[in-house]
Amino acid sequence: MDLSAARSSDENPTPTTAIKGAARQQLVKVGAAGLSLEGVARDGGLAVTEVEAVFPHRDDLLTALVIDAYDASATAMEQADRAAGDAGASAGARLLAVTRALRQWAFENPGEFTLIYGSPVPDYHAPQDTVPAASRTPAVLAGIVRSGLEGGELTPPRRAVPGPPLLLPAAVELFGGVPEAPFSDIIERGMVLWSNLIGLLVFQVFSRTHDSVRDEAAFFDYAVAVAAESIGLVVSPGESSD
Repeated sequence: MDLSAARSSDENPTPTTAIKGAARQQLVKVGAAGLSLEGVARDGGLAVTEVEAVFPHRDDLLTALVIDAYDASATAMEQADRAAGDAGASAGARLLAVTRALRQWAFENPGEFTLIYGSPVPDYHAPQDTVPAASRTPAVLAGIVRSGLEGGELTPPRRAVPGPPLLLPAAVELFGGVPEAPFSDIIERGMVLWSNLIGLLVFQVFSRTHDSVRDEAAFFDYAVAVAAESIGLVVSPGESSD
């Protein structure tokens, strides 16, 4: 690799890179609702026309940031899962590794975390283009649950929750089909796990637990372990995937 070329690239980012970098600063300073092309241009030392040449409308820029945030957070999880899997970790240890990776990403990128998991931006409706990136996070969790199921690592639920089928075909497809009893509602349980994870991260990133627990990282591990019980997966708080 030509290091001098790499340094030159870092020092002279492309207009798109510079715009996105300035926009991420805006997310932290004013939030997604306050994002404007004028503010991005000002923070990036660019003319508004330069920004508009790449992103004609604010929503175009928001969509790009949303996709980047989903992709970056999912990449962190995928890398953690790959490392844990290469180390021969159990499904429970893999789950702990990927949730920790998502937590670390969220704390390192609070503006982007808030963009995708915080309050909706008024008058902005994420287009279909964001769906593939948004699907990567649940896909990581689904892969771990599926692996645990196929490897005999899941404990059958104590009781089935009665009710009609609740799943859309896309959710079933993402998991690879509906398993047979006693795990026939494992996809619904996995979605509850996913919801609990995001809610827990919202609490921690927005400082809703700092005045209630002594060790927020340890509490995070504990909460993941409790949530994992609903799908019959054993997670040991404090466990290492190495």
